[in-house]
Amino acid sequence: MGRISQCARVMADTTRITVTLEAAGLHGHKYAIDATVAEVALRQPGPVVMLTSDVDDMARLCGDRVRLIGI
Repeated sequence: MGRISQCARVMADTTRITVTLEAAGLHGHKYAIDATVAEVALRQPGPVVMLTSDVDDMARLCGDRVRLIGI
């Protein structure tokens, strides 16, 4: 994969992550990793299950499209 296509993919991923954060009403570096993990989960073919210690924030980020299990 060339550098330009890698850069375009990173920009597209960043845009999706930003949209996910904004839709959940969250912002800031505290939620950046959660939003990245949520975006990866949302891209997977269903059904998707995620183990998380932060069910509340992940529920805001993933909605009902990912089954969350608190640990």
